[in-house]
Amino acid sequence: WVPTNFRLTPPEIAYLGASSGAKAMVYERDFAEHVDAVRAASPALQHVVCIDQARDGEAAYEALVQAHLGEQPQPAQVGADDPLWFFYTSGTTGKPKAAVLTHGQMNFVVTNHLADLIPGTTERDRSIAVAPLSHGAGIHALLNVARGAATVLPQEEGLKPEAFWQLVEQHRVSNLFTVPTIVKMLVEHPSVDRYDHSSLRYMIYAGAPMYRADQKLALQKLGKVLVQYFGLGEVTGCITVLPPHMHSVDDDDALAPVGTCGFPRTGMEVAVLGEDLSPMPVGEIGEICCRGPAVLAEYHDNPEATAKALRGGWFHTGDLGRMDARGLLYITGRESDMYISGGSNVYPREVEEVLLTHPGIAEVAVLGMPDEKWGEIGVAVIVRRAEHPVVDEAGVLAHLEGRCAKYRWPRRVFFWEGLPKSGYGKVTKKDVRRLLEESGAMAALAQG
Repeated sequence: WVPTNFRLTPPEIAYLGASSGAKAMVYERDFAEHVDAVRAASPALQHVVCIDQARDGEAAYEALVQAHLGEQPQPAQVGADDPLWFFYTSGTTGKPKAAVLTHGQMNFVVTNHLADLIPGTTERDRSIAVAPLSHGAGIHALLNVARGAATVLPQEEGLKPEAFWQLVEQHRVSNLFTVPTIVKMLVEHPSVDRYDHSSLRYMIYAGAPMYRADQKLALQKLGKVLVQYFGLGEVTGCITVLPPHMHSVDDDDALAPVGTCGFPRTGMEVAVLGEDLSPMPVGEIGEICCRGPAVLAEYHDNPEATAKALRGGWFHTGDLGRMDARGLLYITGRESDMYISGGSNVYPREVEEVLLTHPGIAEVAVLGMPDEKWGEIGVAVIVRRAEHPVVDEAGVLAHLEGRCAKYRWPRRVFFWEGLPKSGYGKVTKKDVRRLLEESGAMAALAQG
């Protein structure tokens, strides 16, 4: 099956329908345009089921339920290696690819997530859905189903922090999966202090970096309930985990090293490899790779991408990082994000982490831009905090003094009202770059 994010446009859904070859489609009536787009793009589509009022040639969901009420379903005969899920990548750098997840793989993933992310969960627990169920949050819902725990579905369209905290108190919610952007919104809202959230044991965040200032605020408001995992859709999130006891507001806590995304997941092998696929020495940067039962079978109908991603028997994440002597992983950024300025490698995420300790900076994206003198230079695009509207370029650079080597400093700073994000809360740097180009900023940089 192919779950889709409701925020996607009809052309984007049409691409998923056509590339997957899906034969059936289930939708709510608000998305009739999306169905029409898939029909036009894909001759494979044969059956359409509408959850509301069906159109001509479609089946009505409720009518199907009534027609077959009381019947025992005939389980399909499947093997561990049979495809279960086409997990489309978010497509922040191009057309999404369908990672083929198998029945055997998902059996492992559910067991792994239960062990590493929400241990001790039973039918007495409650979860709440606050992220699109088409990706990580959908997998999290399966964990709770496996343990008989109910999932609360908020009725409001979009995130309403006060309604969220009210539901947490009302249903005694004990676990949830979300992304750092949403964690930040929830704990910054004053309603977090008006409702009882003492039932919460695991607030899992993944999908994008969570900056230290936001992490500290969440810990101050909620206590030690944060669980971070690092992983891509191709391995269904199973690369590393940072459990609650390894989160701390104290930067000097030896049990909670700042900046790490944790240790390898149960049953998975993680390594930082060089270009020749040999392990990098402790502390040195290389590509983060993994292998084990959570790794995708292939990319659907894309043998070239499959061969590239699985070369040497490892799944290659495209992320750069380093391991410390304890075996904890630190991500330094995407391989494609790194730029070279004056012959030195610069990893934007490391600069972003420093900038986000400035009290006036809410969000930041650092990326490399072409430069005649240096080859590339760093550019920072910053969103100010509302309570600090006077932050300027001089103040930003002064904050870097003594905290970041000067060759890594951005040479230009821009201030925007917001940063473009994907449907899953990730800042999309290709869109930041595009907007800079459209604004003429890159041309101005080239002219000095």
